[in-house]
Amino acid sequence: MQTMHAMVLDQPRTPLVLRERPLPVADAGKVLLAVAACGVCRTDLHVVDGELPHPKLPIVPGHEIVGRVAALGSGVTGFSLGQRLGVPWLGATCGVCPYCRADHENLCDTPLFTGYTRDGGFATHTIADARYCFALGEEGDDAEIAPWLCAGLIGWRSYRMAGNGEALGIYGFGAAAHILAQVARWEGRRVFAFTRRGDHAAQEFARSLGAVWTGGSDELPPEPLDAAIIFAPVGALVPAALKAVKKGGRVVCGGIHMSDIPSFTYALLWEERQVMSVANLTRADAREFLKVAPKAGVKCEVTRYPLARANDALSDLRDGRLQGAAVLIP
Repeated sequence: MQTMHAMVLDQPRTPLVLRERPLPVADAGKVLLAVAACGVCRTDLHVVDGELPHPKLPIVPGHEIVGRVAALGSGVTGFSLGQRLGVPWLGATCGVCPYCRADHENLCDTPLFTGYTRDGGFATHTIADARYCFALGEEGDDAEIAPWLCAGLIGWRSYRMAGNGEALGIYGFGAAAHILAQVARWEGRRVFAFTRRGDHAAQEFARSLGAVWTGGSDELPPEPLDAAIIFAPVGALVPAALKAVKKGGRVVCGGIHMSDIPSFTYALLWEERQVMSVANLTRADAREFLKVAPKAGVKCEVTRYPLARANDALSDLRDGRLQGAAVLIP
């Protein structure tokens, strides 16, 4: 019997455990991928830390997957053995609910999410729905491309929802922010990067990627912003960002989980400021971003970990010891 290895979460708030499992079979419409690299996303932390409800348990986390096709299930066309594919957070949708029919599959009533409600990429192999995989070509390093599959895609959706204003604030300068800063600079926008107070390393990192101003998230920028994107899962940043945007400005919450938003005066919201959230992604988002990223010359700063050190990668992300993104290499 052929086998694989995976880092498995048995219960939230417990360490992942390295396990040997039977190699899964790609049934109809599915592909079996040999994982080449899998990014470690803050959403993985939310799953592991029990902040997202009702995960499939036990679960193999990981939804920023770069892999090679090891087997094709019946009915799969357009892909070939050995081809490099990417697998994102959105693992499948029903295709028939009102949201799917209205081209809002990110809001599907009965979706599957990679590494949350179906096994993901913290493993040597994984199964994915072929309809939700994306050809990545052969340019670029596997580990450096892996963060594109969530930090890039969810970041891109947040970025588009923020509108076309020139002055863009980004709160929380992690994996998604360091990708978006490069896209924004390529498009001629000015990025204002907000970090934890006193995090000079993160601020210097942001400046190296083209940020025109950096400061603590408790500071106001030197000019009103057209829009702000919040990636840090801190609800108190919503009123802070509202203070920073100009009349008619937007504040986009780009994470799947956030602590409670404290009360704030109506004056912060008045003058047609907007607060909105981003939920998941669509395949159209992926197709758009995977075209834009190479044109913009996006380069990901990554720290590589062997698969067995997934808990260390999660801990380093949780405690803010990373610049850029963590990536597991099976």
